[in-house]
Amino acid sequence: MFPKIRIRELKPINLEEGYLIDGFPTVGFTSAIATESMIHTSQFELAGVIDSESFPPISIVKNGEPNFPTRIFVNNNLKIGIFLSYLTLDQSLHKVTAKTMLDWSKKHKVGLIVSSIAIKSTSGDEEVIGIGSTESARNKIKEAGLKVLDHGIIPGIPGMLLNEGSISKQDVVVIIFHTDGNGPDFKSSTHLCMAMSKLIPGASCNIQSLQKEAEKAEIMIKETQEESKRLDSMYM
Repeated sequence: MFPKIRIRELKPINLEEGYLIDGFPTVGFTSAIATESMIHTSQFELAGVIDSESFPPISIVKNGEPNFPTRIFVNNNLKIGIFLSYLTLDQSLHKVTAKTMLDWSKKHKVGLIVSSIAIKSTSGDEEVIGIGSTESARNKIKEAGLKVLDHGIIPGIPGMLLNEGSISKQDVVVIIFHTDGNGPDFKSSTHLCMAMSKLIPGASCNIQSLQKEAEKAEIMIKETQEESKRLDSMYM
């Protein structure tokens, strides 16, 4: 039996020829922290929730209000959507998550999907590299002033987005950044946020508030992961 992922839209969404950011965490918490910062910097609204029987039954309580751990935020004026998640998904869910994201993007006629993946590094390397699913996507990377990856392996949800996007001709850009994988990693969050801003007109990050958001997001993501593991052991 294959896992299914459901998307429930709560508000009208207009992303035609716009952008979708994949905020599912990979190594560390940088992608979730960067997207959370972007949401707080610009006028994004909660526009949907993402759920699955395969997700842990958890509610994230913020400012007294319950929230799904995986949500969709949208700024219709900028035509930017964000899939924000506090869940680090099991590998068995990567393909179906990527396919769900691509199907949803096709439904809303999204022009470009931007994902990211971290490479663990303790050398302090700050170079940000991009890989595109199509020639058009690769041109967007060059126009943003980023280096294009020639050879490498991209695993997980970003890898599946690239593969499927190359077949369906959906523009997908995956940003590759370096992280030490420890702590909130303010530096790598800043580099990722800046790279996204170069690819997506109107997207911005408040660098001054990013460190505070990084610390808060890290605590919330860690608590979610620990609770997920505890629930898994209860149901086994």
